[in-house]
Amino acid sequence: KGAKEIIDRVIETNNKRRHTQGLLDTNLSEVNTLSKNIGQMMKEGRKEEAESARVRVADIKEKTKALETSMSEADAELQNILYTIPNLPHSSVPEGTGAEDNTVERMGGKETTLPPDALPHWELAKKYDLIDFEWGVKITGAGFPVYKGKGARLRVFGNLFYGKHIY
Repeated sequence: KGAKEIIDRVIETNNKRRHTQGLLDTNLSEVNTLSKNIGQMMKEGRKEEAESARVRVADIKEKTKALETSMSEADAELQNILYTIPNLPHSSVPEGTGAEDNTVERMGGKETTLPPDALPHWELAKKYDLIDFEWGVKITGAGFPVYKGKGARLRVFGNLFYGKHIY
């Protein structure tokens, strides 16, 4: 349900990561082989060949650092893409793009009917001076509430009872 593009990106990024891993493994193997050969060349007195091999090893190690950086970037990108893959819904879930496409399976209890002049909880908190939303924005930069007066006491009691009976 709309995840094909994400899966295609996962496959593409994983292929890139595998290709980079293959190059990295090849380079590391070549460095190991050359390093062993350098010691042998020095024993045999082939110093020019050994020096040439050292230069080659240094060049390969430099390329290996770039490949390791590319590899860690590909790993991070792959992980981030994997986090965006949605969970598979049950086959009984209808396809849709919004709440209007959902179906009600069952309802329990009685449906609450509020009077037309009922206030939402945030307006009740302002009306009874329980929460200061403006201070929450000033302090945190987000919409966190600052409880005050009876609101603070109510919050403390709620935490107390929640801590005693839930944990």
